[in-house]
Amino acid sequence: MATTTNLTPIATAAQRAARPAVKITDVAAAAGVAPMTVSRVINTPDRVAAETARRVRDAIVRLGYVPNMIAGGLSSRRSRMIAAVVPTIAHPMFSEMVLSFTNAMRDAGYQVMLTVSGYASGTEPELVRALLSRRPDALLLTGVDRPAEVTRMLADSAIPVVEIWDMAETPTDMLVGFDHAEVGAAVARMFAAKGHDRYVAVGAGDARAQARMDGFRRAVLQAGHTLLPAPVLPAPSTIMAGRDVVRALLPLLGQRTAMGCSSDLLAFGAMTEAKVQGIAVPDRLAICGFGNFELAAACEPPITTVNVEGGTIGRTAARLLLERLGGADAPRKTHIPFRIVERATT
Repeated sequence: MATTTNLTPIATAAQRAARPAVKITDVAAAAGVAPMTVSRVINTPDRVAAETARRVRDAIVRLGYVPNMIAGGLSSRRSRMIAAVVPTIAHPMFSEMVLSFTNAMRDAGYQVMLTVSGYASGTEPELVRALLSRRPDALLLTGVDRPAEVTRMLADSAIPVVEIWDMAETPTDMLVGFDHAEVGAAVARMFAAKGHDRYVAVGAGDARAQARMDGFRRAVLQAGHTLLPAPVLPAPSTIMAGRDVVRALLPLLGQRTAMGCSSDLLAFGAMTEAKVQGIAVPDRLAICGFGNFELAAACEPPITTVNVEGGTIGRTAARLLLERLGGADAPRKTHIPFRIVERATT
């Protein structure tokens, strides 16, 4: 069952709304150009000299200006549109969350504008600026680790913001998620209870996957067990990456080993390659994934995994946004539980 925590908000919606909005004339003054030039940089940048465009863009970033791409196009102050940003919809965890969130918002009369950000860092400021320029009524973002520039834009927007899939002490506005490091530590403890003393952490390079694997590694080392070295894999996770890492680790897998994987795709690939290499699962290589994808239950042997209810995250995020849009208070932090689903690979 999800638990909620109410904290003192960083800034109330009224406080954010009271801040003077950055206008196009402010950007023009900061860049030393006419407001029309700022408009051209935003809408038709090919008509502006490169150096002038650079000064204008620098001023936009420095001031946190968000252009209104639909000014005059609304008959009311509400667009009835919610912007949502997720890293991928290829993985069932996120697709389930997106579907439940979209359905809940649509039932309440809102449409969701979905943007897939990928896992590359450094793109969020431009992405958030572009979304806010469409003047959504609220915003859903994945994760909590973002540049100060983005935090400033979100605060100045004066709209409800819900961050998902992570947990932090000071959310930007509202937060629905879980502790990834604790997930990893719980997997390590599950293995330890089965008598394992040799471990390997196999994870993709995105921040949340690494947080799970860092929690796994810390728990292993704190228990005084052996931790084998493993490469950090590209994000997003793939089945082939799981196969590749088992081939790379083959010289180290001569003794009984417990493998924690940051996703079920990696776990499935690792199990597949273990079969090819004649490594008995789970007797010689025990494997646990993350995500509880359909293939984890459907494959043979079925894979032990960590289940997080993506649908619960989506529905909870939608409920909190609707409460705030309706003028009610909402919890700052909502913890979503996880559980280990033990199957034949452990």
